[in-house]
Amino acid sequence: MARVRFIGPEPVTVPELGGREIQPDQVVEVPDDRFEGYVCQTTKWEPVEEPGAAKKTAAKSAVKEG
Repeated sequence: MARVRFIGPEPVTVPELGGREIQPDQVVEVPDDRFEGYVCQTTKWEPVEEPGAAKKTAAKSAVKEG
């Protein structure tokens, strides 16, 4: 799952996220395949963690430890 931050001025309800109310400056997880649909709305959302970023970090950690 990717992560994005809502940067809009007022809370919004996001049906795609189960109808959750998202507050300004809140970070939420979104499906990897929908990440671009959020961050292309540059006045509402900003990227926090791109799709697959956590997986890459975990893989790098495993290599360093091994």
